[in-house]
Amino acid sequence: MERREFLTGLSAAGVLSMLDPAYLAAREALRSGVPPAQPVPRRPFGRATETLSLIGFGGIVVKDVTPAEAARYVGEAFERGVTYYDVAPTYGNAQERLGPALKPYRTSCFLACKTTERDAAGAKREMEESLRLLQTDHFDLYQLHAITTVADVDRAFAPGGAMEAILEAKKAGKVRYVGFSAHSEEAAHAALDRYDFDSILFPLSAPTWIKGRFGPSIHRRATEARRAVLALKAMAYQKRSDGASGEARRWNKTWYDPLDAMDRVSLALRFTAHLPVHALIPPGHWELFDMAVSLAQSNALTPLNDRERQMVEAMAQASEPLFATRA
Repeated sequence: MERREFLTGLSAAGVLSMLDPAYLAAREALRSGVPPAQPVPRRPFGRATETLSLIGFGGIVVKDVTPAEAARYVGEAFERGVTYYDVAPTYGNAQERLGPALKPYRTSCFLACKTTERDAAGAKREMEESLRLLQTDHFDLYQLHAITTVADVDRAFAPGGAMEAILEAKKAGKVRYVGFSAHSEEAAHAALDRYDFDSILFPLSAPTWIKGRFGPSIHRRATEARRAVLALKAMAYQKRSDGASGEARRWNKTWYDPLDAMDRVSLALRFTAHLPVHALIPPGHWELFDMAVSLAQSNALTPLNDRERQMVEAMAQASEPLFATRA
């Protein structure tokens, strides 16, 4: 759970008086119990002509659920306008669950996958296995996954490195766009130096951006180059603080404290959405994903007003951000 005292001294009425009327109207509509009728908004995929749903479906949502649950989650997400689906071999059995569930909608979706392999042989093997499990003949986006050091980048781009396999697959029509995910500014800059990637998947949240000063240089560089900016951790609040582990944790698919109260979730999503970014991927729990989708469908993700920015600043300063730029 997020730290509750981040706006100590403000009454509930005081908080409400600071919130954007357009957001409050959407909030009340959601609380009425009437499902939003409009689909999730879409944004361009960077410099490409096609668009993605603003909220993406992280494959961890279907990790360790039954095939029937996976089919229900994916079917509902698609019906609500979610077109962007992202998964990786490192997400347990998520590929096995997502493949059959997504198959009925595959031709209308944007499917992204990843590899943590850094050599060509390993990347080719992992890609072929992902294609099989996901029951598809191509990926719309394939990414070098979890780039954490400059050495990672060097290995991927060395002769016989993973990029050779990825670019070969692109020529063969198995990959449409090429990107990477990173949790390190240094590694992300190194990757951007090496190749004209179509996208970057990167942690962009209020606590890390404001208090950790982590992300602005990557966002600026990617935006200036018109690359697609795909945001991770927009709903992440801080490093895990409850001391619980494994199944004892309420949100046991995250390694951090996620925001889970609607007003605070909306502030966080609105902050990241209007940096701006092209899409956001919520944490891997259906309940949190569902909240983000509902807010997007209800036109609740409006730009922050000045008072809301002060609230977000207070929230960020009260946190222990997941990432910070080293001094």
